[in-house]
Amino acid sequence: MLEHGGNLRDALVRYGRPAADWLDLSTGINPYFYTVSPDFLQPNAWHRLPEKSFALSQAAQDFYGAPTMLAVAGTQVAIQTLPCLRPISKVVVSAPSYAEHAYQWRQHQHQVREVAYDALASAIPDADVVVVCNPNNPTGALIEPDVLLNWAAQLARRDGWLIVDEAFADTMTDLSVAAYTNRPGLIVLRSVGKFFGLAGLRLGFVAAQAELLERLEIHLGPWTISGPAQQIATKALMDLDWQQAMRVELAGQGERLRQLLLEHGLGSSGTDLFQWCSEQNLHCDAELFWQHMAEQGIWLRLFRQAARGVRFGLPPDEAGWQKLTQALTLWRVRQSIQAAA
Repeated sequence: MLEHGGNLRDALVRYGRPAADWLDLSTGINPYFYTVSPDFLQPNAWHRLPEKSFALSQAAQDFYGAPTMLAVAGTQVAIQTLPCLRPISKVVVSAPSYAEHAYQWRQHQHQVREVAYDALASAIPDADVVVVCNPNNPTGALIEPDVLLNWAAQLARRDGWLIVDEAFADTMTDLSVAAYTNRPGLIVLRSVGKFFGLAGLRLGFVAAQAELLERLEIHLGPWTISGPAQQIATKALMDLDWQQAMRVELAGQGERLRQLLLEHGLGSSGTDLFQWCSEQNLHCDAELFWQHMAEQGIWLRLFRQAARGVRFGLPPDEAGWQKLTQALTLWRVRQSIQAAA
């Protein structure tokens, strides 16, 4: 299995530090997560088989602006399943990117090329499937919707697909192409795990033409999403006041993180939910910096392969911000001493 953020157990084993002493910034999940009272759930939520919820589908279509959506048990399930729905194809995946995309297409014997963002346009004519994270994870790079729609049209003319993973697009609503997924060959993935901070629900959505969603649903089988997850997600997707307030909150917190890193000599890019520092902006080996932060009880996401660098999530409280500030200050002091030696 591939390595992902949120693997705090690895840190506990490796460093022997108790969980309470760690600041886990290894994911881009909103630390100010949506909460519901246990009393909110219907009394039979844990008892009945979870039938398909039309209320959830409608809430998702309203929130994401998509004509038709299929709820799935996390977008990871869709990422693993979509390669099963095509014959062997020539697949282009933006790089660096969420590693599961390229991995899953390769697992199903497709011909996969990982192509840098600035070279994607030139790769379209020779591809059957193109997969893009927008905004990108981990770099925060963006592709304008008009460009994506043009690529989708080119691919559709030869029965190809453009898959756009918009897991981090909830704070950038103008970026989404979900509204256009009634067009052939355009598939959009959305997640409640990031913006709503509900990764534990294991719930996401796929937007595409109805025929493709039907094929995907048949492949996945019945009862894929628990009843409680359906009820909680429906409430979150309909809570417009919370959404509006959270977008404002995350914009401020994301800028605070960017400025904090900059104050310590670390240029970054990203979204309101995370910041990315390439090895070039770290001015050192990425693993060395990651090791220093781990020794201070801060768990970052280290990227060793296609992207060399680290990703910072948002601290959950003022104590977390102070812990991060102290670790960055110590890093800068140590670097200054080494440079003067």
